[in-house]
Amino acid sequence: MRKLHNVFSLGLMALLSVSLVAGCGTTTQKSGSSDAKAPIKVGANLELSGGTAMFGQAAQNAINLAFEQQNAKGGVLGRQLTLVAADNKSDAGESTSAVTKLVTQDKVVAVIGSMTSSVTLAAVPVVTDNKIPMISPSGTNSKLTVDPATGQVRPWIFRACFIDPFQGQVAANFSLNNLKAKTAAVIIDQKSDYSKGLADSFETNFKKGNGQIVETEQYVAGSDKDFRPILTRIKAQNPDMVWLPGYYQEVGLIVKQARELGMTMPFMGGDGWDDPQLFNIGGSAALNNTYYVDHVATDDPALATFVSDYKAKFNAVPNAMGALGYDAANMIIQAITTAKSTDPEKIRTALENMKGFKGVSGDISIDPKTHNPQKSAVIISNKDGKPVFVTRVAPE
Repeated sequence: MRKLHNVFSLGLMALLSVSLVAGCGTTTQKSGSSDAKAPIKVGANLELSGGTAMFGQAAQNAINLAFEQQNAKGGVLGRQLTLVAADNKSDAGESTSAVTKLVTQDKVVAVIGSMTSSVTLAAVPVVTDNKIPMISPSGTNSKLTVDPATGQVRPWIFRACFIDPFQGQVAANFSLNNLKAKTAAVIIDQKSDYSKGLADSFETNFKKGNGQIVETEQYVAGSDKDFRPILTRIKAQNPDMVWLPGYYQEVGLIVKQARELGMTMPFMGGDGWDDPQLFNIGGSAALNNTYYVDHVATDDPALATFVSDYKAKFNAVPNAMGALGYDAANMIIQAITTAKSTDPEKIRTALENMKGFKGVSGDISIDPKTHNPQKSAVIISNKDGKPVFVTRVAPE
């Protein structure tokens, strides 16, 4: 009996020891000491493949550069920053899936992206439902941050760029005053919120300046390759200029085919033109006498340090998408620093109240009622295979 009692006592002691060890482990985990030093995970929902991959890849490079520079300074709140990137494949449906993974599985504290308006819009319900702040570097459609059905700001959505109404106004005024155009034709990507928004803004402001829209044509990006039928109809109207608010892949083909048809008038578009691939697709000669509205000019002295750092790391000259990605990343860094927290609600509040942020694409102050920054735009001319700065236009 004594031996049995000893065995029972030893077993009980062993069980208590295991319980104490387990209890100690639980206490350590709950203390959060390891979490206090864990990396801060920020998501990136970007177009890393598909039709607008060049935009997403440039932004990803720039975001990584911004995080690397901040981490070299000690990170934020004593913690390193980690970018968790998801490829939305330049597709709205894929964007929903990508951002869902970022916020529900990867548990990021904020999301950067997407670069294009339609793909960004697809992610809005997900981050809103999960209460995670999202900032689009270059989504310019006004619907991103303000719900058109209610007129109310979307509380979790922000942007680092100007919006389409301003971009369309700048283009219309330049066409009227600098190109001396009295008539214009418009070519719209019928599947793109970005293209349709820019078309509406341009037409409104062009007509306001007594300009006349003589022809409107549509195409479907990604499937249409032969644009000669719509260009032939436009040529018959002989407009003074053509407004082409699309992305560089189709823009290059359209302008090339227009020149082959003998259409020599100026073509103009928005920031979706901004990529070196434009010249590879359209050809340098065809793209002479074309213009576009953009966020920055890479030969602007204010961008010198950023351009130098980007070139040193990636052996390439950054475009506007890179500059905007860099600004969006640094806005997140600033918001976390101001909030002194990685709580998404506190980050959201810090973004909403951000004033006088010094970005490489300009000073940024967020309007709490729209979550849009007030920023200037630039006009770029394509000359012999190179983008050339023409002028800067400030908001009225």
